[in-house]
Amino acid sequence: MDTNKGLSALNYFSVFFAPFIVPIIVYFVSSDPEVKRHAMRALLSHLIPVVLGVVLFILMFVVGVFGVQGNEETMFVFWIIFVLGYGVLYLAITIWNVVQGIKVLR
Repeated sequence: MDTNKGLSALNYFSVFFAPFIVPIIVYFVSSDPEVKRHAMRALLSHLIPVVLGVVLFILMFVVGVFGVQGNEETMFVFWIIFVLGYGVLYLAITIWNVVQGIKVLR
């Protein structure tokens, strides 16, 4: 297996063990532009759930404080939708990373 292909795939597969560290290290250590491109794509795909999670959590906090006071059922439904939506997003991004890693290796 070519070292560059292995490094490129490792960036995507790192979603399971070191999502931010591996792509950043590979990006700065590698001199191959193709490996750097894959490292940046993997890093961005690893950051999407974190950034979206923080934004959605802040949104849910604001809705909880200012939006539906006295209506606990509505807040419960919002939290269920938040958790399910976030879970689906995280699963989709994980699957995308695996698919991209396999594509690189082929």
